Amino acid sequence: MLSFHRTHLAAAALAVLLLTSATGKTPSTPQRRAAPAFTFATVQRLAQQRAARPYHIRSTPLPRALARLTYEQYSDIRFQPAAALWHGQSMFEVQFFHRGFNFDRRVNVYEVLPSGVQPVSYRPTMFHFGSRVPRITLPANLGFAGLSLHFPLNTPGSKDEVLAFLGASYFRALGRNEGYGVSARGLAIDTASAAGEEYPYFTDFWLVRPAPNQQSMTLYALLDSPSLAGAYQFIVRPGTITQVQVTAQLYPRRVVAKLGIAPLTSMFLYGRGSARRRFDDWRPAVHDSDGLMMQTGSGEWLWRPLDNPRQLEVNRFMDDNPKGFGLIQRDRNFSDYEDPNSQFERRPSYWIQPLGNWGKGGVELVEIPSDEEIHDNIDAYWVPSAPVVPQKPIRFSYLLSAYLNSGDRWPPGGKVVATRFGPVMRGTTPVSGMRLVLIDFAGGDLNSLLAVQPVHADVSAQGATVSHVLVQRLPENGHWRVTMDVKPTGDQPVDMQCYLDLYGKALTETWTYQWTPPGT
Repeated sequence: MLSFHRTHLAAAALAVLLLTSATGKTPSTPQRRAAPAFTFATVQRLAQQRAARPYHIRSTPLPRALARLTYEQYSDIRFQPAAALWHGQSMFEVQFFHRGFNFDRRVNVYEVLPSGVQPVSYRPTMFHFGSRVPRITLPANLGFAGLSLHFPLNTPGSKDEVLAFLGASYFRALGRNEGYGVSARGLAIDTASAAGEEYPYFTDFWLVRPAPNQQSMTLYALLDSPSLAGAYQFIVRPGTITQVQVTAQLYPRRVVAKLGIAPLTSMFLYGRGSARRRFDDWRPAVHDSDGLMMQTGSGEWLWRPLDNPRQLEVNRFMDDNPKGFGLIQRDRNFSDYEDPNSQFERRPSYWIQPLGNWGKGGVELVEIPSDEEIHDNIDAYWVPSAPVVPQKPIRFSYLLSAYLNSGDRWPPGGKVVATRFGPVMRGTTPVSGMRLVLIDFAGGDLNSLLAVQPVHADVSAQGATVSHVLVQRLPENGHWRVTMDVKPTGDQPVDMQCYLDLYGKALTETWTYQWTPPGT
């Protein structure tokens, strides 16, 4: 066979040579047609086509043995770094999450190359199965539960996780020296509604192969749910502040009562000076985020401390074309938590900056009662006023920034650094039905003002009367403290606002808080 093959090739070469000699031209060979470029527009077409059909779960079934894994057993399945996509070929590498435990849905993953698109196939050898994992026969087409992007974020010699997608439409981004805390989601549908929440899923990912020294990466995703399908583009830029630019095009199948854009999810068990701390715990505070920060369309900065209420609380801050919002972790000292294992001081803040005009709507904050720190109980997202109707596409874009400290960037002026509550005392006797509120401000021009400056607290309250308002500069730390006595006028929650000004010019963001008096 080998000699025949060589003879056949020699004869073919001779035929070409004779033909060239006779015509003076080299015979043309059929050219392969270049594959069409895979772009965000391609994903939009796929999402639109999917939305035109009835919804169904596209994942292959999860083997029962994998579904029965405990959290500890599932955590003992680890990806082998040497099996990462683009290992040793790029500044970015991609690792994958195994299916199992609660992560039952399969996501399809593809690599986008100049020559076209090719699937990334699952292989059991990509993973290390620890001693706690029972022996399981794994199907060849099992697929992945999610993926994570790695980049030399903290040290040049190793690649750290910078972005991860795992479960429904959840994703997490990390900046330099950060640990996981708050999460982002692709979309929220009917969160905290009587009908119950609907969870969309990312079903497909397309990873655009970066150049060897490229320091940003693009990936596309297709989202699907009973109510809609959507195309997503993510541009990831790792750094001290890691930024993820998100562009989405949604194709509704049916009416959606409440659409949550750029949703964030976090945990707040209790904080320093919490109004309703009810936990027997040695730590001063336990939370992934301690406040909701907003910048309105008019430019005003708002700060709303988070709470762990006794019953579900939903508040919507109405606005027109917001400039930004986010769930923020401001307490950055170890002494704020005293927990060397959890390291809450390293949990990132997420800031959402809309790109383009988002129109009328509101930032909705959902606070869910929780007795354990393992549960996420805080949600925040933008709810547009425009109705969601079938066959009418919705497009939005925003920039997500994950950071530890923003300096004077978010916000640029003075900010709230502490909120505390206590009894109103008359001598040694607490006054029934009243509450002492203390708010500390710092930063911006406040830091350069002497205590003799007539800094004024602009205070308002709905559902309560406020008295004995006092502003003072604390010599111990330079903070400016506002104290006030608050007395409810009825049995409804009390909404309070406060900011500092000097000669009528605002010096700080506006502290806003909803207090539910005991017994209401």
